Amino acid sequence: QVQLVESGGGLVQAGGSLRLSCTGSARTFSSYNLAWFRQAPGKEREFVARISWSGSSTYYADSVKGRFTVFRDNAKNTVYLQMNSLKSEDTAAYYCAVGAWSDRSGEYPYWGQGTQVTVSS
Repeated sequence: QVQLVESGGGLVQAGGSLRLSCTGSARTFSSYNLAWFRQAPGKEREFVARISWSGSSTYYADSVKGRFTVFRDNAKNTVYLQMNSLKSEDTAAYYCAVGAWSDRSGEYPYWGQGTQVTVSS
């Protein structure tokens, strides 16, 4: 089992940037593919981005493509989500998850507690 801890959320103005981190506890963290999801109040959890265990493959939701970048440092057991050109519609709680290779949140067994991102317009 792996424990995940997200950090880096906060309040930012539209057009600004934030970098989220997801750090895993397991020594095998570097063998996990990882995904980022987000959930806004009253909305379903949606896929944002995912990265393979090696970092060689990445996928993005159309809504964030070209603005967000996911990358990882396996030596630090950490995956990052660099978010640029933020928009008000990016406001949500952001979660990282491992244990699958999918855009579907239901397929992931392990989740972090989430970090809040609020973009003011």
